[in-house]
Amino acid sequence: MEEVVEALMNGDRETQIRAATDLGRLSGRQRHKMAERGVVPPLLSMLHSQDFEAVEAALFALLRLASGSERNKVHIAKAGAIPKMLGLLQCQSEALMDLAMAALLILSSCTANKLVIAASGAIQILVEMLNGANTGGDKNGISSMSMQAKLDAISTLQNLSTCHQIIPLVVSSGAVFSLIQLLGGGGGGDKSSELVQKAISLLEMMASSSEVAVEEVAGMGGAIQALVETVEEGSPQCQEHAVGILLLICQSCREKYRGLILREGIMPGLLQMSVHGTWRAKEMAQDLLLLLREYPNYGSRKKQLKNEQLEQIMKEIDAEGEEVAGTALRMVEEMLAKLSA
Repeated sequence: MEEVVEALMNGDRETQIRAATDLGRLSGRQRHKMAERGVVPPLLSMLHSQDFEAVEAALFALLRLASGSERNKVHIAKAGAIPKMLGLLQCQSEALMDLAMAALLILSSCTANKLVIAASGAIQILVEMLNGANTGGDKNGISSMSMQAKLDAISTLQNLSTCHQIIPLVVSSGAVFSLIQLLGGGGGGDKSSELVQKAISLLEMMASSSEVAVEEVAGMGGAIQALVETVEEGSPQCQEHAVGILLLICQSCREKYRGLILREGIMPGLLQMSVHGTWRAKEMAQDLLLLLREYPNYGSRKKQLKNEQLEQIMKEIDAEGEEVAGTALRMVEEMLAKLSA
């Protein structure tokens, strides 16, 4: 280990690259001690190099140092790594961009780093990159992001959003637009893809914590349609997040959004989810069904009884399980027809 430290601090280009590579191969216990030995500053200096190999070796070493060590994550951030990472996110090399994004993701997983990263302007850069990837290019000339970089960018935003102080910054950055774009086609059209799952998970996190985010989603052209399509075509996890967002939208102003949601043809997918969805999805689907089918006179005893009947049918469906799924679905459809008569 002493040789690695000495080589990084005082070696020439080739020696430093070799030392950075060797550092990445050390055991976890050895790596955890290296940051305190002064290896971070020379690694950060290597990031300023115009030499691809030197930058790549330094990024990989920093990634390895940060992995599994909260202390090293804090140490690397305090040493000034974040602005350098953000600079590399806007370079022309996809390989270096991927490494820098992965490093930022790891640093963002540390609670002590979240506000520091948010204050560095990272949120706006990540959102602009996602926008550029969705539209085929951006002002920095970045024509594309790898799929892994997109996934890591969204995961980084999600890590930051676990700090409630940061959510307003994420919302105001235009992240809602970026995420809706991914749902509406920027994710490749596959409503069950990993990219769509990460995007809609972050979107629900934002909507559940911010009324502004709910208003932005509800008011964005094509957003409700994209959410309804995800209910119909998405994976069970994607469906769960989609119905959660639609429920928040409808709860925020039922009179305004009930008709919009119904016009997108939500009922078939919602009925299927109320029978076949995850436990949480079933609960939310049932709540949304009641909101979509209720009359405005919430105090009506007659309407209350009908709602109680629907809730009872839902409970019976859950108790019977999947063996009677087809019959259960017909029961729900019949009851809904009566409620809307």
